[in-house]
Amino acid sequence: MHIPARPSLDPIAQEIWSMKYRYSPEDGFNAETNIEDSWRRVAHAVSAAERPDDRLVWADSFYRILKNYRFLPAGRILAGAGTDRQVTLFNCFVMGRIPDSLDGIFTQLKEAALTMQQGGGIGHDFSTLRPRGAPVRGVGADASGPVSFMDVWDAMCRTIMSAGTRRGAMMGTLRCDHPDIEDFVAAKQLAGRLRNFNLSVLVTDAFMAAVKAKAEWPLVFEGDTYRIVSAERLWDKIVRSTYDSAEPGVIFIDRINAENNLSYCETIGATNPCGEQPLPPYGACLLGSLNLTRFVLGPFRENARIDEAALRQTAATAVRFLDNVIDISNFPLPQQRAEALAKRRIGLGITGLADALAMCGLSYGTGEAAEAARQWMAAIEQAAYLSSISLAEERGPFPLFDAGRFGATGHAAGMDRELRSQIARNGIRNGLLTSIAPTGTISLIAGNVSSGIEPIFSIRYQRKVLQPNGSSRSEDVTDYAASLYWQMHGEGAALPPCFVTADQLTPSAHLLMQAAVQKHVDSSISKTINIPEGFPFESFKDVYEEAYELGLKGCTTYRPNAVTGSVLSSGSSLPATVVRDDDQRPRPRDEVLPGMTYKLRWPETDHAIYITINDVVDAGVRRPFEIFINSKNMEHYAWTVALTRMISAVFRRGGEVSFVVDELKAVFDPRGGQWMNGRYVPSLLAAIGGIIERHMIDTGFLDPAQVQTSRSTSGSHPASCPRCGNDALMFQEGCATCLSCGYSKCS
Repeated sequence: MHIPARPSLDPIAQEIWSMKYRYSPEDGFNAETNIEDSWRRVAHAVSAAERPDDRLVWADSFYRILKNYRFLPAGRILAGAGTDRQVTLFNCFVMGRIPDSLDGIFTQLKEAALTMQQGGGIGHDFSTLRPRGAPVRGVGADASGPVSFMDVWDAMCRTIMSAGTRRGAMMGTLRCDHPDIEDFVAAKQLAGRLRNFNLSVLVTDAFMAAVKAKAEWPLVFEGDTYRIVSAERLWDKIVRSTYDSAEPGVIFIDRINAENNLSYCETIGATNPCGEQPLPPYGACLLGSLNLTRFVLGPFRENARIDEAALRQTAATAVRFLDNVIDISNFPLPQQRAEALAKRRIGLGITGLADALAMCGLSYGTGEAAEAARQWMAAIEQAAYLSSISLAEERGPFPLFDAGRFGATGHAAGMDRELRSQIARNGIRNGLLTSIAPTGTISLIAGNVSSGIEPIFSIRYQRKVLQPNGSSRSEDVTDYAASLYWQMHGEGAALPPCFVTADQLTPSAHLLMQAAVQKHVDSSISKTINIPEGFPFESFKDVYEEAYELGLKGCTTYRPNAVTGSVLSSGSSLPATVVRDDDQRPRPRDEVLPGMTYKLRWPETDHAIYITINDVVDAGVRRPFEIFINSKNMEHYAWTVALTRMISAVFRRGGEVSFVVDELKAVFDPRGGQWMNGRYVPSLLAAIGGIIERHMIDTGFLDPAQVQTSRSTSGSHPASCPRCGNDALMFQEGCATCLSCGYSKCS
């Protein structure tokens, strides 16, 4: 039997739909009343790419695969298609190559902000930036290195709420032979640093060979060798950092480029934030997932199986759906539009794999489960490629298709001969078609099916949901397959052995499942291997080497650690549970707010600067809500307005906002700072940060005992030098002097 379509959303799914995906026009008319309205909106919008006479037919076909939860488009599509919002329907972007110049760097920063503003997650390869300490010719200075510029990106990201309700996400990559690779590896070991980034090292085949051979490894930039290190020791540092602080991940970049269908017209150096989409500069990809739980016939019976015919048919319709989305989407940048239209990448994946396996009596992580997953993904892949070939006959192949080169190398070269022959004869509409992403809240809307190809994380857990007023409440959530089993056998019935959760699996079991599915995925897979806290380091290192040997394109692990903590917490009446924070929305402003105004005199400015900080009171705690910065000096107008808006945007979303102080106090003016009240303040922005910190302490928001002593104090504690960036700035005898480069600034 087929599982009947769910007639309505459960409370947690209803709330997520209402907060994230429900469309309610500003005029208040024609607001969506249920998720079926959303499915109709999306289906109608996507059908607009069809010929006028065919639109109603395809709108109905798209609606049917959406309403029964067989196909789940990614959140950007569900939230934006058919609305008047100026957002992109693409989830995944890799930004342009970062030029090694100040102008080029900040042009790329602007493009990143514009992309995140429309809802896209971005990836950046920082390998193009010269290493720390390298000379910057023409200005008599030394470079601060790629990691320092990542701090700039991170600060920018904190102020961007993608598409109005989502905070931006970024992937940062660096090659394993870059001279600053050790700084990059250690960057997130400092709690709070680069929190908006996922980091991954671009690991080459040559490096893995050098590790195995215990050989030396040169660190080079633009042909110049800066240092030579032990490959084995560098590999240990990479893996040790991941063991201790959960990052960086590892991307096997040579394998990605070798297995890329489009290697004849592009080179990849980064991925989207979750890693499932390796993309070239300005590359873009959109996502959608087939919900495998909706294709199980006879769940929990002896003859339970996947309805492969229905799976193939739905996959074919989903490919057409996603191809249409390319043509109706907005793009933040013209370069992204050109790239997307030239190659027409789509990312059709799966979700609910672990639940579907359990419903078929198979235990995730076993050889039988891996073989079933491989067969299911093989059927999807073949159906997707055949659908794309058919679309090419109807609409033409993607513009950069080369019949003589597509399929000669890359993933398509390993597909069956008949399929490759059809591609050569008729072309193909999409350069790449399959990808497996994390499905997050979309899986929750489908009844809390297991996410992507991950195992069931927990049979039951609590999810923290943020409310419009800034408060939060917890909801109990039950895994979809378990809930279905209890519907059939009675609440509380013992679950069969096929129900396994992430904490019961060995790392090798995770890798087995990922490798089985990767054989039929032409892009990549987002997957996390959960590692117990007490797992030995040497065994942990073996996980990454096994991933490489199995032919994976990357590896990401998570082990509870002192930097990121543990994802597990205790629920009141539940076993081990996980608490997840939903996206934050700003709290509405009260009519009257308490506040204070501070007068700041900066020695280089004739006019004082006035800083007003207004607060709100939540649960008896006073916290900052907004800030206003004013001065008669019009020279400061633009940046004070920008600072006012950005800091206020951060404050209004609540949470741990004291990082604003740390960011401002870390800003060093390259012309030097000033001595104020007996201490050296490295910039006007740092002085503003000091006032905000003082206000937070005076109002009780910050505990003075927990406030870290500034590195910019007098005495023998070194701070960062504004010229070379080294922690070598000493304050003695009225002067700031860098012990590294000789920079000096006296009061």
